[in-house]
Amino acid sequence: MRLNNGIILNDNERERAVVVAVQRPTDKESQTEEYLDELEMLADTAGAAVMKRFVQKLPGANSRTYVGPGKLEEIAAYTKDNEIDTVIFDDELSPAQQRNIEERLKIKILDRTSLILDIFAGRAQTAYAKTQVELAQYKYLLPRLAGMWTHLERQRGGIGMRGPGEREIETDRRIIRDKIKRLEGELKRIDRQMATQRSGRDAMVRVALVGYTNVGKSTIMNLLSKSDVFAEDKLFATLDTTVRKVVIDNIPFLLSDTVGFIRKLPHQLIESFKSTLDEVREADLLLHVVDVSHPNFEEQYEVVNKTLEELGALDKPLFVVFNKTDAYRHIPKDEDDLTEATRENIPLDELINTWMGKMHDACIFISAKERINITTFRRDLYAVIRGIHHTRYPENNYLF
Repeated sequence: MRLNNGIILNDNERERAVVVAVQRPTDKESQTEEYLDELEMLADTAGAAVMKRFVQKLPGANSRTYVGPGKLEEIAAYTKDNEIDTVIFDDELSPAQQRNIEERLKIKILDRTSLILDIFAGRAQTAYAKTQVELAQYKYLLPRLAGMWTHLERQRGGIGMRGPGEREIETDRRIIRDKIKRLEGELKRIDRQMATQRSGRDAMVRVALVGYTNVGKSTIMNLLSKSDVFAEDKLFATLDTTVRKVVIDNIPFLLSDTVGFIRKLPHQLIESFKSTLDEVREADLLLHVVDVSHPNFEEQYEVVNKTLEELGALDKPLFVVFNKTDAYRHIPKDEDDLTEATRENIPLDELINTWMGKMHDACIFISAKERINITTFRRDLYAVIRGIHHTRYPENNYLF
């Protein structure tokens, strides 16, 4: 049983889907499988049940149909025989690829970008977040109108509004461009309001929680602020930025919880959510939360760092919080196994003494869910924030 936009769905009521990926020569098989694990979790979050995976090893995605003709025929046969509703591709499809695939399969085609946009649309709660997502959706849709009969507000304008011989597809494009312009104007207006609100917070140190999606940022937010921010074991449980005033000992600061990052995060969303991400750009300290129990947490860590670099925020003071230590599992090696140990073979206490525990002066291992090492976390966080506060507000140093 799953929730879809607040509606409870039984498994037999959910869309039946398959997922498709191309494994390039530089991709390890385990990496491709992990990507598909994440794609399946995205599909599950959106309300679909994944019935099968299709993977093809290619030098690169086929420019016409993403996978080769033979693999596409295999997918077509399976979807027809098994009453599949949707085929989801792990990369963003070009408009031409999507048209060609739709013509052959005759069912709904989604790519990773459109799936993430759909999840964001279902999760957006405030008018601001809804506007951001709607703008991203229209920007994604605009180049894909050819071959699609969207019939968007076809009644708009009436006699005299269309040019002589204007095609339906051109009317659709014009309507969408008008919507994009209107939404961009609305976001600029809200951006100015939010900038004014942020300027009023300059009297306190600002701390932003960042990290891959579903690493426990909202749980840490609730732990530190004693608030009740929505936290769920789902991708993108939090879209709207939440800001809370927190006091540790005698120092108040502002803590913000931001939208989680993910590999291949659609550029339309990064652009539309730029004001939400201003909380990251304007923060005095970033709390980078990492799910240490995830099999590929190192790659997730790098994805977040790359996104922070794109936002121009990687040079900010960083406190790395390795969360979910209670869920960390390792597989002990047999005594006669002479192969090189992998990360899965290393106990957490040994892993802490590797690069992870030495990468930053401010670094800690905790379990927010089980309240493990939280007292030390609060003490260390206090010390970092106190140092920033003394630098920014030397006139208040007499208070401490």
